[in-house]
Amino acid sequence: MAGSAYARQALLPEGFRDGLAPEAEQEAALVRGLMDAFLSHGYDRVAPPLVEYEDSLLVGAGQTRAKQMFRLMDPDTQRMMAVRADMTIQMARLASTRLADAPRPLRLAYTGNVLRTKGSQLRPTRQFIQAGVELVGSSSLEAELEVIAVAVEALVASGITGVSVDLTVAPLVAMMCDQHKLSGDVRDDVMAALEAKDIGGLAVVPDANRGVFERLLSAAGPADKANEILAALQLKGGAGKLVARLCRLSDMIAERLPDVSLTIDPCESHGFEYKTGIGFALFARSAEGELGRGGRYMVSHPDGHEEEATGFSVYLDSLLKALPAAEKADHLFLPFGTKSSDGKELREKGWRTVQGLEAVADPVAEAKRLDCSHILLDERVRPV
Repeated sequence: MAGSAYARQALLPEGFRDGLAPEAEQEAALVRGLMDAFLSHGYDRVAPPLVEYEDSLLVGAGQTRAKQMFRLMDPDTQRMMAVRADMTIQMARLASTRLADAPRPLRLAYTGNVLRTKGSQLRPTRQFIQAGVELVGSSSLEAELEVIAVAVEALVASGITGVSVDLTVAPLVAMMCDQHKLSGDVRDDVMAALEAKDIGGLAVVPDANRGVFERLLSAAGPADKANEILAALQLKGGAGKLVARLCRLSDMIAERLPDVSLTIDPCESHGFEYKTGIGFALFARSAEGELGRGGRYMVSHPDGHEEEATGFSVYLDSLLKALPAAEKADHLFLPFGTKSSDGKELREKGWRTVQGLEAVADPVAEAKRLDCSHILLDERVRPV
């Protein structure tokens, strides 16, 4: 019966976990390090609530997260509320309401837990910490450069090595489909084929137009090669401007971040659906998958006007997997009767002290029982 009661009390819903030492401490230290990097670049930390009215979280890009949100009824107002599944949406709300009159560009930094109704194959957990920055109110290419540079600096400061950046241009394929008057099922098939890197799937495109989409598909890879192929397409209108902007940003990144590997995937759009310009994803040699992502999007204001913004976010569970496993910190056992001034002096030197609360026959054995690495004996610190 006792075992059954323990199981009922300890069982957590699928996708949720307890954070224990030393992993919980490592995660907290990562949050502090990320925020220090963000704040050093002039980003102001904000802390929106975990729960908001549902309609506030479904504005603009929030619609892409609708199926991922837990919902609950506010017993006071009888209005539907939702638990945030992504904090970027809340940054847009703050920028368009409470901070609408703040000087632009507006720089915001944030961190907090997000909750999703379902996990995925890559991220089975349903609660995790998100951290990031948003730069609101600038259409300058320098905005993208700054956000990417801040993101890379924050990851490197967290211990990530071999960082690489993959640039995307989510609106490009749709613009090209418009230019070549592709619509309906053909348009959907083309976008799916490019997303899947399936050159055979482009057979639905008329012969006269197929070549340009095949060359677009071949552009995925190192930035220098990709920019050459994209420039040779000689795209017109908005598509041409977007490609030119991408090329300029590539050069700026190479100059500012020469140690970062840079690639371009002009066909990638999954997860970048609400981006209105250049997007990016961050990877590292030590990481199995994507560490973070960001890009340009539009912030919608209550009066109907929009302003441009660029942001980046990282999820701490992905970051933790890319770092060495946490190790338990040394703890110093202070036997019962140790003067409080001695403990204070040791803590000021950096020790983590564990105070004995009652006299024991064998203080060393007690230190070992409490999993301490050291003990204070005869006014000297000794390993146990």
